[in-house]
Amino acid sequence: QVQLVESGGGLVQAGGSLRLSCAASGRTFSSYAVGWFRQAPGKEREFVAAISQGGVNTYYANSVKGRFTISRDSAKNTVYLQLNSLKPEDTAVYSCAAAIALYGSSRQTEYRYWGQGTQVTVSS
Repeated sequence: QVQLVESGGGLVQAGGSLRLSCAASGRTFSSYAVGWFRQAPGKEREFVAAISQGGVNTYYANSVKGRFTISRDSAKNTVYLQLNSLKPEDTAVYSCAAAIALYGSSRQTEYRYWGQGTQVTVSS
């Protein structure tokens, strides 16, 4: 079993940056693909980015491509999401999730373990 804890959210002005962290318990975290999802008020949760087990393959939603970067540090059992050029529409609760899979996916049903989320608020 894997437990995930997100951190790094906060309030930032439009155009600013944040780095989110997803720290995992368990020695086998490197065996999981990891995804980031977000849910804005009144909207459904949506895919943001994913990274493969080894960290070589990454995937992004079109809305964040070129602005967000997902990466992982296996030694620290942590996956990061760097958020640059933030926009007010990026405001949401961001959650990470782990899938017993080689590659990440945009489909939420592929993920077995979820964190509680961290709030990102972007002011205009």
